[in-house]
Amino acid sequence: MNIISDDDAMNQQILVEKIREDFPIFKQKVRNNLDLVYLDNAATTQKPRQVIESLTDYYTHWNSNVHRGIHYLSEVASDMYEKAHQDVGKLIGASMEEIIFTKNTTEGLNLVARGLEQKLKPGDEIVLSRMEHHSNLVPFQIIAKRTGAKLKFIETSNSQLLDIHSAEKVITDNTKLVSVPHMSNVLGSINPMEQISEIAHEHNSLFMIDGAQSVPHIPINVKTLNPDFLAFSGHKMLAPMGIGTLYGKASVLEEFEPLLYGGDMIRSVSYESATWNDLPWKFEAGTPNVGGGIAFGTAVNYLLDLDMHRVRRIEHDLTNYLIKRMKETDYVKIFGPEDINHRGGVVSFNIFNKDGMLIHPHDVSTLLDEKGIAIRAGHHCAQPLIESLHTPATNRISFYIYNTFQEIDYTLEVLENIHTMFS
Repeated sequence: MNIISDDDAMNQQILVEKIREDFPIFKQKVRNNLDLVYLDNAATTQKPRQVIESLTDYYTHWNSNVHRGIHYLSEVASDMYEKAHQDVGKLIGASMEEIIFTKNTTEGLNLVARGLEQKLKPGDEIVLSRMEHHSNLVPFQIIAKRTGAKLKFIETSNSQLLDIHSAEKVITDNTKLVSVPHMSNVLGSINPMEQISEIAHEHNSLFMIDGAQSVPHIPINVKTLNPDFLAFSGHKMLAPMGIGTLYGKASVLEEFEPLLYGGDMIRSVSYESATWNDLPWKFEAGTPNVGGGIAFGTAVNYLLDLDMHRVRRIEHDLTNYLIKRMKETDYVKIFGPEDINHRGGVVSFNIFNKDGMLIHPHDVSTLLDEKGIAIRAGHHCAQPLIESLHTPATNRISFYIYNTFQEIDYTLEVLENIHTMFS
């Protein structure tokens, strides 16, 4: 395992300290008047001042509905909103017409599920995986029941990645959609998307990526991964809550029905019928989250300026350091891939007392919170996966660009005290 050198750590620390200056939330105190150690980034990320100011600027100076008015404010707001689509497209190598703004990843996945429902018949297959977030499981459970389609699952390998041999078995000529997570929000696994994409397309199946945990953290190019759909959320990558993206190939989106009707998705209407607007507006019915969309573009440009390769390096080094330190103990169990190059900045773990009894993650999270440390504890909206790990819940630490090695040291010190307290 290649642990970072002292010089690399020093340079990274300087960069991260500069980044942290952009985040106002780290200037305040939290419970017990302590500094905030925020390690719950897989749930949502903090927002830099540039994003906050972007949102405030829109509502202060440019608040207007888009694509409807011929007055100055509407024209400016429309241009800013459209540019945000272009900026998000630039992040993943897509054109503006392929970028649909949604509320979040969940809405994007549901949009595809509902569009697919009209194309399914009994005997058709939908392939998911054993490590799904509920948002990429429940919608397909529902439409499978409605249509008579069959759900099938790609198994997880011993290395805690999606098993390619299993994918080759379960994806068949009857498969109409393969939808899997690029990165697990529990295990941190970065799954082999290009290989699964190739298998899906060999069987003429559509291929969708749940990118909620990957797009904010690693370089993504849809031309390389070749998905038909890719869904992700803005709030997990510095943007406000309530804004996200569904990428879709233009040729596929043209064949899908919208989820919602009315407003800006209409081209023309009579009392008897209607026709739909051009992409991406065909899928953006009603007044959109204009301010959130503009701020999303600002967040994306912040990450592009930082460079997604650098984002990946920061998290890789933090994760590497945390796992190395945890493995030096005898009371921590880590879940997920052993190979650090196959996992992102998510580390699920449990700790035990000296008698080998689990210290419940809810207790661990509560005690960490008393020391100013925010982590996640529970089943992480992936209950079937957690049950397969034979544990009621896990603790989860998840990193982003503003986290430091000192925060890891402090957190591990508190975890050791918790272990001692329960022993």
